[in-house]
Amino acid sequence: MNYDQEEKKELKKAIFRFLVSSLVGFFLYSPVLFQSSSWSVYFSPQGGCTQAIIKELAGAKKEVLVQAYSFISTPIAKALVNAHQRGVKVKVILDKSQNQKRGKYSSADFLAQCGIPMVVDAAHAIAHNKVMVIDGETVITGSFDLTPGTEEQNAENLLVIRDRELLGRYTQNFWEHEVHSEPYSGK
Repeated sequence: MNYDQEEKKELKKAIFRFLVSSLVGFFLYSPVLFQSSSWSVYFSPQGGCTQAIIKELAGAKKEVLVQAYSFISTPIAKALVNAHQRGVKVKVILDKSQNQKRGKYSSADFLAQCGIPMVVDAAHAIAHNKVMVIDGETVITGSFDLTPGTEEQNAENLLVIRDRELLGRYTQNFWEHEVHSEPYSGK
């Protein structure tokens, strides 16, 4: 086929428009391939770690999975109960030390009495995870324990991460530990 200069020019424009619209559509409708991740970081003492966790829990809509070594934070326990009362599925895995604190009423006891499913991971020397997975969208992790001392006195860190690949790994890890955990026998 022979095209004159004007036809070639129009053909190039048509091909360019097709490629641009195809690329725009590809990027707009392929969020799995081109997902973005975001994160926030907090430090204690007095760095807003507890408030960051409470804020994320207040926005939970479907599910909150928690792995915690120690759990005596009243504000975070209340935020989990509030989520549970809104119909959010909340599940908690604790270290076996939480079962051994006889005579002490803890936030774990409060959660259990409010109907939140709790289990103890006794399969390890220490279940030292500090993780929350919220709605399949957000991971909260770091050195920050769910205790008042970590917010008020300790040098700790907390990461709030939105990244699907990382989220999948933390979710898988939660269920792997949940399988070998035993029911919490609180007060």
